[in-house]
Amino acid sequence: MGLPLSKHQRSRFSASHPRHSPSSRPFSLPLPSPRYVPRPSTRPRSNRYAHDSRRPEILQGSHPEETHSAAAPPQYVEHKAAKRIKNDINVHKNTISLSLDEQSLDTYLVSFTFDALVDGSITVFYFAKEGANCTFIPLDPDIYKVQRIPFQKGIGQKFRQPSGSGIDLRFFVEDELSKPSENEEFFPLVIYAESSNPSLIDEHSDHSVTKLPSLSQITKAVIVKDNVGNFQVKVIEQILWIGGVRYELRDIYGISNANEGSKDSDSGKKCIICLTEPSDTVVLPCRHMCLCGECAQELRFRANNCPICRETIEQFIEIK
Repeated sequence: MGLPLSKHQRSRFSASHPRHSPSSRPFSLPLPSPRYVPRPSTRPRSNRYAHDSRRPEILQGSHPEETHSAAAPPQYVEHKAAKRIKNDINVHKNTISLSLDEQSLDTYLVSFTFDALVDGSITVFYFAKEGANCTFIPLDPDIYKVQRIPFQKGIGQKFRQPSGSGIDLRFFVEDELSKPSENEEFFPLVIYAESSNPSLIDEHSDHSVTKLPSLSQITKAVIVKDNVGNFQVKVIEQILWIGGVRYELRDIYGISNANEGSKDSDSGKKCIICLTEPSDTVVLPCRHMCLCGECAQELRFRANNCPICRETIEQFIEIK
């Protein structure tokens, strides 16, 4: 225990450390008003998870599973309308084949099945280049003599080049036959089917007044060898040329069932979602025609996948 301070020392200590009453504190602040509410931006934030800023705060009354972000809405899918185009000539691309000429076993002839609602002609080209207005020019006329072969209208007709008009494929390199040239400028095989362009007759006149628009179907293909060594035709593209307008033909899965007039196959004509309306809308790029227009409108805002193959939907085409 220290020695007691003298009277003189106590007076000096009191002078250097003055006492203050509670009401006269030099650093006291007024209390906030009871009605004062801090602004939301100035409210103190909880530091419960300050050690890990990546962890979200859980508010009172909420649950951890509710903090997950909602699933992204399906991507917007474009819906377009298309019109039907009457194709008077159709080459069945799956039937195109090459066979040896019986009179000349070194040359091959092209054969296939086709439908025609009008009279017309068929021309076979080898190594042909496309020109203006869907016309074709052979790369070397000396290699193959081009012939235009006429036909009459009819369904399910069999076409085969006349004997002696074939080509000897042994003169060509296999790589030249199995793929188009660079930029697809030349194709090894082109089948050009065209209508005879008839005229419309005015009932009140003795002469024709106008001609129907020209129609052509062009099939571009390559020639490949199978495992045995036989030549086979592989179609790359089919084009429809009507009245100066070019159309690219694509297969639509489901449209054949709709055209087959069988009462037992009515289910194939219906939309697979509502099962009541006819399917008239094609899903792209998979090309399944399996929806009606109304269900396609609903599906475009709900899902991104084709109901048949589950491929991502890019576009709807409604065929009127």
